[in-house]
Amino acid sequence: MCGISCLKWFNMCLFLSGQMTDLLYTEKDLVTSLKDYIRAEESKLEQIKRWAEKLDSLTVTATQDPEGFLGHPVNAFKLMKRLNTEWGDLESLVLRDTTGGFISNLTIQRQHFPTDEDQTGAAKALIRLQDTYRLDANTISTGNLPGFKCTDVKTNHMTAEDCFELGKIAYSDADYYHTELWMAQALKQLDEGEESTLDKVTVIDYLSYAIYQQGEMERAMEYTKRLIELDPEHPRGKSNLKYFEFQLEKQKKAAEEEAPKQKEREKRETAEKKKKKKQKKSKKAFSLIPEREKYEMLCRGEGIKMTPRRQSRLFCRYYDNNRNPSLLLAPVKQQDEWDRPYIVRYLDIISDAEIERVKQLAKPRLRRATISNPITGVLETASYRISKSAWLTEYDDPMIEKINDRIEGVTGLEMDTAEELQVANYGVGGQYEPHFDFGRKDEPDAFKELGTGNRIATWLFYMSDVSAGGATVFPDVGAAVWPQKGTAVFWYNLFASGEGDYSTRHAACPVLVGNKWVSNKWIHERGQEWRRPCGLSESE
Repeated sequence: MCGISCLKWFNMCLFLSGQMTDLLYTEKDLVTSLKDYIRAEESKLEQIKRWAEKLDSLTVTATQDPEGFLGHPVNAFKLMKRLNTEWGDLESLVLRDTTGGFISNLTIQRQHFPTDEDQTGAAKALIRLQDTYRLDANTISTGNLPGFKCTDVKTNHMTAEDCFELGKIAYSDADYYHTELWMAQALKQLDEGEESTLDKVTVIDYLSYAIYQQGEMERAMEYTKRLIELDPEHPRGKSNLKYFEFQLEKQKKAAEEEAPKQKEREKRETAEKKKKKKQKKSKKAFSLIPEREKYEMLCRGEGIKMTPRRQSRLFCRYYDNNRNPSLLLAPVKQQDEWDRPYIVRYLDIISDAEIERVKQLAKPRLRRATISNPITGVLETASYRISKSAWLTEYDDPMIEKINDRIEGVTGLEMDTAEELQVANYGVGGQYEPHFDFGRKDEPDAFKELGTGNRIATWLFYMSDVSAGGATVFPDVGAAVWPQKGTAVFWYNLFASGEGDYSTRHAACPVLVGNKWVSNKWIHERGQEWRRPCGLSESE
């Protein structure tokens, strides 16, 4: 007989057997979880591997010609987006890496990465280029920009997420026009089957709202219907649809009530409209077009073109500035660019070696370019001047003194009171909107701190070619001067009387493709003995 002890032992075995069975299943679950963990880690590593291979290929291509690569605005935007957003996502992905080495290195390097502000700036630059050069979203997204030789479609192509990012940035500025353009492009790419983590519902939600904000309720309603088809439980979809239907019905009734009155008004106005139509010119006079529109037209190569008669008075010549000793044996090549104001270009005026040296000196000093506040005279940044600049003196390098002497010899103007050589780099979307170089009467203290009087003249070196965009334009007169490496343009800002020449108002067009380097000297009144050339004849 087992007795009580045997019974207790048997019960304990049953108990332990049941527990052990549970533990076996628990262990089985743990093994399954472990396998899930391994698969997740393998998947994570596979993602990291694909990312590393993609970036390795991209950086090899990009570093072969960094300026050329970043000269494409899509590449510049995507670089900002990668460093500010995607590398952060990668950091989160591998954050549990036990070695810690990569995370430590990435954390240290992140302090040098672009910020949200930089990424937003790059996106707005793309939108600015889109407007100035009248590019549709698809052209930019595919990277097929004018002046750019497409060598790698994948590199320059924008993903649906990229397009969505631009749309969101426009949305945050209540810019519903561009929100619509970029959300529509993102949706188009998703509809075409592009693989993406972005869902159509989110895109359509933004898109329908942007369209509604622009007053197109019927189109907004159609997109809302599509949103509900994709997500019947969308929190805003059904309520928005009811609102649109109500508003459209209301508009329809109002239109029906207004129709007879409108018909009568149209009848009364018909004769007057016909008369106005006859008087209306087929093309608006250039002088009547708003400055912003003229500026953008000239940037695109449109606008005023010289008459053949005016064109015939522009010449090329060898120029020695009235037998200046420094130019007797080697006169410079001078080319007339425009007659009024008189703008000339000097060819082969700065060598490639000098350009590289100037850029080498300037690069460590480049800072966001500033303008002089017309009221306070203090230098400050401005949203309409987007470039980086540095100032160089003859003490920085003997070559700068040599360049200054060359400008003095060609212009006959004293450099002692001129400003330092300003070197500027206009990256993607870089521009300087219409402005005067001289101080106007309402800016009596514009250059008071310098103590050298007003700016007589401007000398501008072009230190790079630009594949597309980047012209220097004069909106008031319709002149456009295009960058040409190794050349310089020169014009007077003041008349001989000291009065400002308002026709010299000019702008630097946004760089569409490429990287624009310039350097300039602003020459001042103090210490000059000069007689401004009369320029070309005023007669036609």
